[in-house]
Amino acid sequence: MTEIQQAIASLEEKLNGQEIDGSIKFEIEDVGSIVIVDGEVKESTEETDCKLSGALQVFMDIFNGETSSTSAVMSGKLKIDGSMGIAMQYNAVLS
Repeated sequence: MTEIQQAIASLEEKLNGQEIDGSIKFEIEDVGSIVIVDGEVKESTEETDCKLSGALQVFMDIFNGETSSTSAVMSGKLKIDGSMGIAMQYNAVLS
């Protein structure tokens, strides 16, 4: 299973069928992008309402619950572009 596939599986488990208004992209440096749109988690480069950018290890730590996206942003390991409101909604679900 690739890193992208592992991350998608982890995100699907955390979302547990919940749908959040708005779309988000997780742009993983040197690996690819994962998008959540209308409750669907998929590998894609499409435009979204919010984009989180960072290294693979940062995302894996967030997806595995070892760190929060809030602390990753505050420490500069994760960058947010677009809607902060959407980012906060996803943060609440994924934490």
